[in-house]
Amino acid sequence: MAGRTAFSQNQLVSPVMRESEARQGPLAADIALGSTRDGGGIIALGSVALAGSFAALAVLSFESGEPLVLTALAFLATLGVFFLFGLAAGHIRIAEQSADSDLFRALARSFGDGLCITTLEGRRLYSNRVFDELVGPSDYDQSSALESLCAGEPQAAEALFRLARAAGRGENRTEEFRLRTVVGGQRHSRWYRLGVTRLEPGSGEDSEPLVLWRMIDVTDERRREAETLRGLEATLGFYEAMPLGLMVAGEDAGIEHLNGTLATWLGLSASSLASGLQLTDIVSGDGAMLLRALARDAGEAARRIDLDLVREDGRSWPATLMVVPRAGGAGFLAAVLERVADEDASGRGRTAEVRFARFFQSAPFGIATVMADSRIASANAAFARLLLDGKAGRADLALDVLTRHADPDRRAEVEAALRDALAGKANIQPLEIAVGESREFTRRVYFSALTRGSAAESAVLYVIDATEQKALELKFAQSQKMEAVGKLAGGIAHDFNNVLTAIIGFSDLLLQTHRPSDPAYKNIMNIKTSANRAAELVTQLLAFSRRQTLQPEVLHLSETLTDTSMMLNRLLGERIELKILAGRDLWYVKADRSRLDSVVMNLAVNARDAMPDGGQLTIRTRNIGERESQKLEPQNLPVGEYVMIEVEDTGHGMTPEVQAKIFEPFFTTKSVGKGTGLGLATVYGIVKQTGGYVFVHSAPGKGTTFRVFLPRHHVDADGEAEIAPGRNSRKERHPDLTGCGRVLLVEDEDAVRSFAVEALKRQGYEVLQASSGLEALEMMRGAGRPVDIVVSDVIMPEMDGPSMYKVLCETSPGLKIVFMSGYPDDAFKNALDPDATFAFLQKPFSLAQLAAKVKEELAR
Repeated sequence: MAGRTAFSQNQLVSPVMRESEARQGPLAADIALGSTRDGGGIIALGSVALAGSFAALAVLSFESGEPLVLTALAFLATLGVFFLFGLAAGHIRIAEQSADSDLFRALARSFGDGLCITTLEGRRLYSNRVFDELVGPSDYDQSSALESLCAGEPQAAEALFRLARAAGRGENRTEEFRLRTVVGGQRHSRWYRLGVTRLEPGSGEDSEPLVLWRMIDVTDERRREAETLRGLEATLGFYEAMPLGLMVAGEDAGIEHLNGTLATWLGLSASSLASGLQLTDIVSGDGAMLLRALARDAGEAARRIDLDLVREDGRSWPATLMVVPRAGGAGFLAAVLERVADEDASGRGRTAEVRFARFFQSAPFGIATVMADSRIASANAAFARLLLDGKAGRADLALDVLTRHADPDRRAEVEAALRDALAGKANIQPLEIAVGESREFTRRVYFSALTRGSAAESAVLYVIDATEQKALELKFAQSQKMEAVGKLAGGIAHDFNNVLTAIIGFSDLLLQTHRPSDPAYKNIMNIKTSANRAAELVTQLLAFSRRQTLQPEVLHLSETLTDTSMMLNRLLGERIELKILAGRDLWYVKADRSRLDSVVMNLAVNARDAMPDGGQLTIRTRNIGERESQKLEPQNLPVGEYVMIEVEDTGHGMTPEVQAKIFEPFFTTKSVGKGTGLGLATVYGIVKQTGGYVFVHSAPGKGTTFRVFLPRHHVDADGEAEIAPGRNSRKERHPDLTGCGRVLLVEDEDAVRSFAVEALKRQGYEVLQASSGLEALEMMRGAGRPVDIVVSDVIMPEMDGPSMYKVLCETSPGLKIVFMSGYPDDAFKNALDPDATFAFLQKPFSLAQLAAKVKEELAR
């Protein structure tokens, strides 16, 4: 047997050894020679030596005894030599016996457990009477007494094997096992606990580790445990089958236990119970919040609450709960009763009560009744969620609950409304109050008086969540404001751009007649620069209102950013380090190159101003697939494929309040005269008009990151030619703007018309001019030769440009035309045929832009 074989290696083999026998057994072999406390051993040894001396002297007195004496002396010398070797080897010691041995034996005799001490080899040194009685009698030459005891019990033998192995490794271990015996034909079982403990050696050189075996009869202890377990099982059986639902919930809203009755009522399957239930699995969201609030209120006594629980099949199950908070707010205990309405006439009142309770607790809006002393009598779960942050709220002053985060003026208004409701007045106007630590939520409260009667309640409050509605109102107001600003921008753009066109145009004409060394050249350049800045301001107004004219082309953002990098370095200065990290294999996008440059420049300027002491600006680009777009923050980014431009700075960051307003027009955190408040509004407008999205992430002291998402543009094999080359690859240092042909110029603004006529004539064109559409038609009829191209304003008195073009196409099909306007081209596209072909020149424009556009169209 495994147990027997293993244990025989350590040999706890000493037989049963009574305490009287132990003195003569192995333990006595290790006792010091002459170790009696009073020195009796030494006296006896001396007496023997003295007697031998007298005997030797007596023998020497006879002559015939000399050989005998010599033989005896030789024998004694041999014994002396062996004695000296034994003493040197440590097998023989001459010392006083220690008092610890008597103390140990006295302690072991009085101990109630069986004790046995062995060496590591299993040689028994000592065992007390209790151990001998537990193990049983055995002969000294038999195998291990414990092995013999456990021989017929496999589990006991295995336990003994583990203990012997632990003793060999110097570990402490305890095992329990059962031994069965047959006495008088009857089978008996007893349980034992056997432990092994390593005893460390003393300080002597020849000391060795010992092993202490401790054996206890635990049969009575096991019997008591079994009786306790049977009683507990009986109690649990009653608990599971009692006609009352019981539930225990923890602090984390997890259901720690519910009895079988409640599980049956809710139709919960075994798998649902095994997987673990949350409070929200069987109680609606508001109801669960109310129960948790009651649990946190440790000072509350048992509360009765009517709630609709949720069965596993999704159906509601009306119930009445008696909720008792657990100590320390660590959850609650609840007794659950099924609410059954009586159907007879005597139970009509109870039926109405049950129906009201279900309506009261399941209502999606907050309801609370108020007593005459202005304290809340009862509140449903929705009221607790909307106003009380999940607290129970009973007996709280209604005014304090409603105005916890209100300003003094709003508190006075609520107090007056409550006073009117308690006084029985009708038609009280609802009030909106702000709740939450940051006043981020809005609630609308309705006050209603209750008819006087036997009830203690005098008023009722109804609360709805108006946060989303308020947000929509603000968003609508913002869109209305943006629309108004957009209309204003569009309205002033035409007239303002006409003025700027004339200023810029005549500046160009003057610059052509002056050398850079002329004194007036610098003044003319200042005029043109100021006009261009004004034109850029108008462009920004049109951009954020999304009314500008875009000229989209297929772009590769890596090339675009490379072209812009030199300009960005000059813009940022030497104290700010610029890093451009372009992603690999970027997809194409379709956008207006100049407007996209404006987006990057505006974000860079914003970052520069946020780092007055220097820092680092990092611009990254990478592809965003559909799957990644689903996981990105914020979550309102529509799923799709995008190319992302990320602009990150190490500046001072922004607060949430500033982030909420940064895209609003004319909002700026810069000092007066250092910003128009249109930079980021322009970015937002351009990105939105391109079909993209822009988001910001920032925190005070942690810098700011803008992320622009532009839709991916798919380019097929036939569309490769549409890809715009880099700006540097297509840039000409001195383009040729001269040309020839007959041009009809139609413009109602005299200054603009005068500049344009002179500009085209200087480039070699023959120019006919008209101030209106009707005049242009008359001129076309009287012209001796055909006109090669028409350059016309869009908005003109009597007849606008698109109407004039339709009439001209009837007599001159294929006539080329360039529309010029301060409005975007979308404003008049609908007035033309879908198949109409035309070019557009946005005002204000320079002499070079006008000449280049005419030459481009004539060559087409």
